Amino acid sequence: MTVALLGVGMMGENLLAGLLAGGLPADAIVGTDLRPERQQQIAEKYGVRVVADNIEAVTGAETVVVIVKPYDVPDVLDGISGSLEPGALVISLAAGVEITVLEAHLPAATPVVRVMPNTPASVSEGMSALAAGTHAVQTHLDRASELLGAVGRVVVVPEKHLDAVTAVSGSGPAYVMYVAEAMIDAGVLLGLPRDIATALASQTLYGSAKLLRDSGTHPTVLRENVTSPGGTTAAGLRTLDDHGVKAAFVAAIEAARDRSQELAAAARTH
Repeated sequence: MTVALLGVGMMGENLLAGLLAGGLPADAIVGTDLRPERQQQIAEKYGVRVVADNIEAVTGAETVVVIVKPYDVPDVLDGISGSLEPGALVISLAAGVEITVLEAHLPAATPVVRVMPNTPASVSEGMSALAAGTHAVQTHLDRASELLGAVGRVVVVPEKHLDAVTAVSGSGPAYVMYVAEAMIDAGVLLGLPRDIATALASQTLYGSAKLLRDSGTHPTVLRENVTSPGGTTAAGLRTLDDHGVKAAFVAAIEAARDRSQELAAAARTH
């Protein structure tokens, strides 16, 4: 499989590194970036070809991954539309750009897969949600899943769920970091050195997430396993409930969902 990565910024470089680690040969990948110094940096670091011209990159590519800013997507697709290989799969990682918009700027019947990734892809622990376009079939979803699986886990959802996905996992790392900040600051307030508080909070968050993912146990059960009657955890949880923390998180995720819908609507009008 020959893959063109249109945009080797942070997410593009993460995907590139994951593909190489997963066994895709360097000569099967071509990336693009407008900056000569960035082209040289990526080429020297990973041994792949990096060019400035998107048309040059997509020529001969079976899979084209679009990793540019959302407002640049229509122009990028218009620019490569006449140079795509017949049957080439186009995968978009551009947040908020709907499948109808993608397909409108591509040749008729082009298979498209829209993806909502997140930043833990930088440590190969990303969460990507995939939605199939009008002309994408299972083999296209399988190919997209294989590619994004190189930097984490993958789920397939109908496009109508991507705004909710954006709110939960796309924005989710920021919520987790917000909790981490609070735990670290609280530890410092209680007298812990900041480096110790950071180590305690980060490993606790990491270990708890791994326990939740790998155990298959409902989070309520896992929470109850830590909560002894009348104990320290029960006192802490009561305070969180008194301050409406769970309700605040739900409201925050709803707000993020609503903003995702607003941004998608704005993109449709351009």
